[in-house]
Amino acid sequence: MNEIRVRVADYAVDQEPAIIATIGLGSCVAITLYDAAARIGGLAHILLPNELMSRDVSNRAKFPATAVPLLLDEMRARGSRGAVTAKIVGGASMFASLLPLSGINIGERNVTATCQALEAARIPLLAHDTGGDYGRSVYLHLSDGRVFVRSLRMGDRVL
Repeated sequence: MNEIRVRVADYAVDQEPAIIATIGLGSCVAITLYDAAARIGGLAHILLPNELMSRDVSNRAKFPATAVPLLLDEMRARGSRGAVTAKIVGGASMFASLLPLSGINIGERNVTATCQALEAARIPLLAHDTGGDYGRSVYLHLSDGRVFVRSLRMGDRVL
């Protein structure tokens, strides 16, 4: 089975029987979109909650507001015509103890921005594994839309 690896601020779209994976999520968020009828899906590994936090805004996969439409466009180009659903993973506060009380929690902001982007695109969020203070790896199985989450600290989980 083909496994496609997605790096930080990158994305991939494919169809069954592939698996799309991203390894080592911390404060970043993996956005997975899936069309069950066509068995087409995509995963974006977003880095920042919005364009204001980056000098380089040319990479659409870097931010939720641009990554969600990018994934949808690529899925439609591959034949997705049905209802698309989402599952998200990540958004941890990896260094919470180092932040001042009023410090910016990028992970939390990434999750909020991701939920807003999904809502704007009218994509229902079916499941999430977000927050905490630990890393995760994510595997989107395009045969059935299952999202396998692996964490050294918290074990394995299926969304």
